[in-house]
Amino acid sequence: MNQSSKSHLLEQIAAIPAMERGKLSPHSSGRHQKLQCWQEGRNHTRHVAADELPAVESALAGYAQYRQLTEQYADLVIQETRQHIAAAKKKNRPRPPSSLPRKKKSSN
Repeated sequence: MNQSSKSHLLEQIAAIPAMERGKLSPHSSGRHQKLQCWQEGRNHTRHVAADELPAVESALAGYAQYRQLTEQYADLVIQETRQHIAAAKKKNRPRPPSSLPRKKKSSN
């Protein structure tokens, strides 16, 4: 059921041509942009020249798409996991004791 959906999401993820983490903001000089991202517990800043800007913006969009697709993939896997747990719980549920009277064994 969800296998084709999961495969389709993985194909879409694999088709993303470029990714970049971070956020662009104008630099005080106005000649270029700053790309900032948090990595390894630190804020990293990189200057992006005007001629690099379209490629970096495209890569940022690729990463946003990646995040959205992986969120969908995780939702499908979580849904499947919950279904498997619920099915296993039903299989392993002990039978309630019967309310019918039991026959006594005769001793010979």
